[in-house]
Order: sequence, then structure tokens, then C-alpha cells
Amino acid sequence: MKNFWGRLSKRERGMVLLALSIFLLILGRYLVVKPYSARREWVKSQLEIQTQLLEKQSRYLKRRTQLEGDLGQLKTKLEALDSSLLAGDTPPVSASALQEEVREIAVKEGVQIVSTRVLSPKPVGSFLGIPVQIEVSGEIGQVVNLIKGIESSSKLLVVSEVNIRSLVSRVNRRRRPIVRGRGGLRTTLVISGFVRSRKTTSANRGA
Repeated sequence: MKNFWGRLSKRERGMVLLALSIFLLILGRYLVVKPYSARREWVKSQLEIQTQLLEKQSRYLKRRTQLEGDLGQLKTKLEALDSSLLAGDTPPVSASALQEEVREIAVKEGVQIVSTRVLSPKPVGSFLGIPVQIEVSGEIGQVVNLIKGIESSSKLLVVSEVNIRSLVSRVNRRRRPIVRGRGGLRTTLVISGFVRSRKTTSANRGA
């Protein structure tokens, strides 16, 4: 190697050194610079991805807090709704509970229940309407208070039909005095309470 280098002229030695320098630069580019650049780009992309993930998680946490609040309100509403539904696992049992609820309100308002009749249940969305038809006797104010009491009950009750007949004309034709307190009106009401349908209950149990 020394003999080879010694036989070279000054100009040739410069060209060899220049070629060696270029080779070293190219080698350094592929072995050092390029891997370093690739590594730097990878780190940069990872930082961008992590930043996006952090922002996404931050938005999710904020949204989660809101969703948990909404879920709590929904659970409260569902619990209140469940407490307003009629008791009983079957429509006849629920109808009996409805009649008892109406009877207590009627006694409180001083209205006499003449007759009751259970009607066919009707599906209402995911619920089942339990209607009963009752006939009551009482003064107009008592009947109005009865309807108000039913619709303001702790149970979810709806008066869907009202049919009022006066008994005054019959009494006048018979020439008998009207006795106050025995009722001057005969009123027929259709009252509906609600229970969850069996399909909805089964689905909730399955979940």
C-alpha cells in the first residue's frame, strides 16, 4: 500500500483522497444520516399521533362526564316511571290493582262506584295499557274532583273516555224530591293504567 501510494503523483493522490472522501460521505449518508432522518420523521409522526390521541381522549373524557350525567338522569326518570306503573305480573292482576287505586280515590272524593268492568289490554309502544270502565254516581263537583284525583295520582293513570248522564229528569217525572248526597249524575269513565309489555320485560331480563 505504501509503495502504491508512493508511486502516485501529487495530483493523483489528491484525486484518490477526493474519491475516498466522496465515498465516505456517501457511506455516512446511508449508514448515519438517512437512518437518523428516518428515525426523526418516525418520532415526529408518533408525536403527532400521540397528540391526536390525547386530544381525542380529552374529548372522550369530557363527553363521558356528560354521558354519565345524562345516564344518571335517565335512570332517575326510568325509576320514577317504573314506580308509576301498575303492579302485577299479569293484566288481570294489574287491572285489579287499578280498580283498587280508583276505589281509594273515589272514597276520598265521596263518589259511589256503581259498577266496574275490565276491558281488553291495548299495546302502547313498549307498554301495555290496562283499561277499566267504571260507572259512578255523584254530584258534578265530586265527579270533577274524582277525575282530577285520578289524573294526579302517583300512578300513571289516564281518563280516556267520560260519559255523563243526569238523573234529575227521572226524579222529576216520578215526582220525588232529589236527595242531596246520593248523586245527581251517573258518569261512566274509561281509565287506563300501564305496565311494561312482556316482550320488553323479557328483553331487559335477557340483557
